[in-house]
Amino acid sequence: MKNLSFALALGLMACATAPAAEHHGPPSTAGIAPSWDAARADAVLQRTQRLHLAPDLSGLSEGERTAVGELLQAGERIHQLYMVQRHPQALNAAAYLAQHPELTRENDLFRMNSGPIASTLDNTREAFLTVSPESPARNMYPPGTTRDAMDAFLTAHPERRATLLGDRTVIVEATPENRAHALMVLDHHSVLDTLHPGLRARLQTEETYLALPYSVAYAHDILFINERLNAAADAVQGGDPAFARYLRLRARDLLADDYEGSDAAWVTGSFTGNLNAQIGSYETYDDALYGVKTFFSLSLLVRDRARSDELQAGLADIQRVEDALPYNNHRQVRTHIPVGVYNIIADFGQARGTNTATILPNEAYLARQYGRTILMRGNILLDDSIFAENQRAFGAAVIASQANDLTAEGGFYRTLWHEIGHYLGVDQTSDGRGLDESLEDTADLLEEMKADLVSLTSARILQQRGLLTEAQLRGIYASGIRRVLQKNRPRREQAYQTMQLIQWNWFMDRGALHFENGRLRIDYRRYPEAVTSLLREVLAIQRAGDRNAANAFVERWTTWRPELHEVIAQRMRESERTRFTIVSYEALDGAH
Repeated sequence: MKNLSFALALGLMACATAPAAEHHGPPSTAGIAPSWDAARADAVLQRTQRLHLAPDLSGLSEGERTAVGELLQAGERIHQLYMVQRHPQALNAAAYLAQHPELTRENDLFRMNSGPIASTLDNTREAFLTVSPESPARNMYPPGTTRDAMDAFLTAHPERRATLLGDRTVIVEATPENRAHALMVLDHHSVLDTLHPGLRARLQTEETYLALPYSVAYAHDILFINERLNAAADAVQGGDPAFARYLRLRARDLLADDYEGSDAAWVTGSFTGNLNAQIGSYETYDDALYGVKTFFSLSLLVRDRARSDELQAGLADIQRVEDALPYNNHRQVRTHIPVGVYNIIADFGQARGTNTATILPNEAYLARQYGRTILMRGNILLDDSIFAENQRAFGAAVIASQANDLTAEGGFYRTLWHEIGHYLGVDQTSDGRGLDESLEDTADLLEEMKADLVSLTSARILQQRGLLTEAQLRGIYASGIRRVLQKNRPRREQAYQTMQLIQWNWFMDRGALHFENGRLRIDYRRYPEAVTSLLREVLAIQRAGDRNAANAFVERWTTWRPELHEVIAQRMRESERTRFTIVSYEALDGAH
């Protein structure tokens, strides 16, 4: 399927919108130029592998092929929205690079980072073009917004917290221009006015800040995506009516910024065809100010039927794992979770890269009412080059006799049960608040750590029931250890890396890891209790919902010691051949 080119993607940029107003002309490139010299760019690019994903699409029906074309166009537009969300000058930078294909280094860095800010080998975030530095507000809050200033406003106006910190709203200043533009959008698109009752009145009366639903802030783009999803639904209606219903509902829900109907269809639908797709804004990792704003993504996937059937047959112990977790508020969970192994056709927005798996939706009330779906990305999880790099790092970090404990199978099953782990344990505070609402910018790292620890707990339970061998259990445990070892001290805004450092320190403290002659020795006998004790702590923090206590816990357990962590980090850095990845897709003609 080679029906979408990079030229088309760049053409779409002219229509992508910024939060305050829609721009339909070409973005300005004035003042933009490279800011890194060749040596600085090459230092990153020489540690970057190129991964080309070309799954077999020969089994697709004619309707599915048509749907793929429509969904790729939707994905390209979603990718532009994601870049806009992350940086106010992202599309300007993209337009500049499109005019300068000879700047191969900068084009590669932009493609890899979905914008003009790159991660360096020292784990800093720096602009490689002459654009403004990255800020915690990204492009989701007014420029220059600080946590202290916003906290002060919310304290003075608590009645506005829910709308301003809504997960699918952009906050803009309440200027006459922004107010007039948002009202103009409602005037021109009556469907948005209808689907957002009360919004017009708020836009007319609220001061200082306006909370714009995504469908209003990005109206031109969302309506384009809506059309593409409906066209894809028409194409698959005859062969996979359940998937078609999901696409139509998601098209409508993108206009309403409320995904309940389409999430229910996605999770409970019996898709009979070959395709699946994750579409919309779910994850909050990119919001470094409050950790509540969701960012756009689209993943287009083709089912691996043989692996999916095998995997589904092995998931019969979910309630048993829930009942074994170290907390006192167990609940009944759905024992049938739709899980499938897929190969990526193309990823866009926040999903682009080497994401291994997804479990959605995130909202606790939706999970309780409808369940969740798990998408395992087989052509990432089982990629030989990615595993080889993990193996090198693990071998450099641990003692020689344990260097071969890491297995690709262990990583696959640890990842699977990590995703299931999101469905288990605490899903709201003791007083009924959502975890994102109560823990804000600490919610993601605690939730990811919980899922890691539930995964390791489930492995022990499955082994005790004879469903895993000792060797398989050790492979999963070794994958859990590799997961937590860091090549650089993480930034506090990095949810995954921060929670991994917490685990590393906890395992050292509980004797599951020992530092010996510059390497780590794993004590597999003490590992289960170390996992259980940390999981108990995490579940208690989530249940209490005290952000200050959560941050104190994070502060305590994120120590980075030069004589320990930096020694191991240096060994892993010296072993690595690659750290970053540029992913390209056959379906996009190799252009991304």
